[in-house]
Amino acid sequence: MSLASIFDVAASGMSAQSLRLNTTASNLANAQSASSSADQVYRARHPVFSTIQRDVFEQAFAGDADDKAAAGVQVLGVVESEAPLQRRYEPHHPLADEEGYVLYPNVNVVEEMTDMMSASRSFQMNVDVMDAAKTMMQRVLTLGQ
Repeated sequence: MSLASIFDVAASGMSAQSLRLNTTASNLANAQSASSSADQVYRARHPVFSTIQRDVFEQAFAGDADDKAAAGVQVLGVVESEAPLQRRYEPHHPLADEEGYVLYPNVNVVEEMTDMMSASRSFQMNVDVMDAAKTMMQRVLTLGQ
């Protein structure tokens, strides 16, 4: 892997973690939104990531056939959680059904906060990787002086 491609890998990681932070923020914002219908209640969303593998032929023609590293991360999509919705007995709530139950999203606030901290730290690590690569490139340029 060339030093210049490190920027592409780190940028794809930053982009993926940014999407992860956005979905986590959306989940937390809707964690207490109530509904009387299962069709209308918010469901937690989670991004699905996959590595981007470099093409074997591209590696061979580029002269780095021994390089088996991935070339970054991509977002395959955002899926809704299949966890059961929270059903609470609140007969005086304006959105209560005929039995007195209100439906709340399947958002686990503790899990979402953990995901937010993990995504934030992963984003920062990618920033640190970019800074280190930039510093190494600057030092290579000063070698000839």
